[in-house]
Amino acid sequence: MKPTLVILAAGMGSRYGGLKQLDQLGPSGETILEYSIYDAIQAGFGKVVFIIRPDFAEEFKERIGEPVSRLVEVGYVYQTMDKLPEGFTPPADRTKPWGTGHALLVSEPEVHTPFAILNADDFYGRDAFVTIADFLKTLGNEETSYSMVGYRLDNTLSDHGTVSRGECEVDEEGNLIKVTERTAIARSPEGIFYEEEGEKVELAPQTPVSMNFWGFTPKLFQQGTAFFEEFLKARGTELKSEFYIPTMVTRGLEENALTLKVLDS
Repeated sequence: MKPTLVILAAGMGSRYGGLKQLDQLGPSGETILEYSIYDAIQAGFGKVVFIIRPDFAEEFKERIGEPVSRLVEVGYVYQTMDKLPEGFTPPADRTKPWGTGHALLVSEPEVHTPFAILNADDFYGRDAFVTIADFLKTLGNEETSYSMVGYRLDNTLSDHGTVSRGECEVDEEGNLIKVTERTAIARSPEGIFYEEEGEKVELAPQTPVSMNFWGFTPKLFQQGTAFFEEFLKARGTELKSEFYIPTMVTRGLEENALTLKVLDS
């Protein structure tokens, strides 16, 4: 049973000012996304599911989806605000969906095997795809043994500004204890620091961090929907609240409903 690759491609960065998933950077006009798909196919993934928005679906399918469909099975799902659990409706003034956790749940109709999910606009490297594919190939659809690719912080920093990363606390067996979002991380001559309440806090270069490359089984859809319903009851009326994949994972860890292995890249 070949794993599925789910790609978070619904975002158009407001700061970036365009659809960066379609920006060309390779010698023949390849996008970062196409490099990821190539590496995934080589690693043994058997299907690619794109999470996109309806307003740019035609352009995306023509530029990315159709060429990819010649190499591997392709599916599409649309992240829209109205795709909520039964009994919930979006606030009238809300302008965008609920983030990466919501996007993951939207992909359920197209996902029928253990799957990885990642960002369309990050470069992950061939080793990461091989590592997570090998893990996923050992799982059945009902298992709750999940995974993520962990990167060493020093290898993920930018020379052109700050980054945000999920700092991972890991036990002796390599299982995730918790992930904490750190913002405004930057390297300086004195070390690597992030900002918290106006103060600079140092991080070790080898700190394992998340780049939003997760491995799950279809069992997560059932678990995640329950956690999303909790979230909507508590914060669903807020116009800018977001339900992230780490939020979902953290709830599962708190309830001992899942384990999550941090795979070294």
